[in-house]
Amino acid sequence: MIEMNGGPAGGFPPFRARAPWLGPHLQTIRNTLLRPAPRLPVGDVLHFPLEDGSGDRLQGRLNQPPARTDKPLCLLLHGLTGSADSYYMRATAAMLLDDGFPVLRLNLRGAGPTAGHCRLRYHAGRTCDISAVLAQLPADSAANGVVVIGYSLGGNATLKLLGEADFPLPVRAGASISAPIDLAASCRHMMSPGNRFYHRWLLGKMKAEMALAAGLVEPQWLDAAATAASLWDFDNRLVGPWNGWSGAAEYYAVNSANRFLPGITVPTLLIHALDDPWIPGDAYQAVDWAALPLLTPLLSPGGGHVGFHGPGGVWSDQCLRLFLRRLFA
Repeated sequence: MIEMNGGPAGGFPPFRARAPWLGPHLQTIRNTLLRPAPRLPVGDVLHFPLEDGSGDRLQGRLNQPPARTDKPLCLLLHGLTGSADSYYMRATAAMLLDDGFPVLRLNLRGAGPTAGHCRLRYHAGRTCDISAVLAQLPADSAANGVVVIGYSLGGNATLKLLGEADFPLPVRAGASISAPIDLAASCRHMMSPGNRFYHRWLLGKMKAEMALAAGLVEPQWLDAAATAASLWDFDNRLVGPWNGWSGAAEYYAVNSANRFLPGITVPTLLIHALDDPWIPGDAYQAVDWAALPLLTPLLSPGGGHVGFHGPGGVWSDQCLRLFLRRLFA
């Protein structure tokens, strides 16, 4: 494992895969095959209206730890085609609650239960939605500040938000797991011949998610999604122009998190597997981490994409727990 800028959160254990989940692909698809559902308290459903004229509102689920503490609220952001109930979101929430952190699992705009109720959709750089949620958090839940934690696409949005450093309330730390910090490179990698299965599966889920907005979204965007031949085509014909960019290339260039890393002003943990079949590690290895002392990158040789299934549980959660314990003991 390559660990940089150890700082106050140094001393992380190396990742070791747990049999039978050996290799990047089994690590990546393990949750899809087993469909685990970590138990959580029911919690409270919160709604966050967005004041952009769309009439859209986000939805999240707030859980409080058994005993109230002075620890910050952890805001969890899911990945592409995920939701607040994705396994990795629930597993991390359970761990954080055990450690005394209140947790808000957020459905990004048009994801999960909001898929058929929103006129606009989340993307890798829609940080204005996250800021709107931060501004509307219940005062008692956010009294001790917030830690923002994102997975995959939600990880890119997390790092971009942290780098913009324009918060409506104190954000005290952040973390990303398997974030595509170079969106163009990640798209190219996903469309490579070796990823045909993943590419077809993910594109199908993206189209199905978009189809749930029939009746709310203009027909041209529904058609662009339905007829997209690839991930790049989807972003070039839909995500880019729908959000005001010329196409996929500009969307990727404007929103890739690697360009926002120097602006991050709070302690931030970045976890990525160098064998991630979806997201190449080159972008992480190209960063001058020594010039970014507030950032702690953990680049593991193995772990797959949002996998990290080890003998003691989910290694990324174990590292996140250690990181937060050192900051908020």
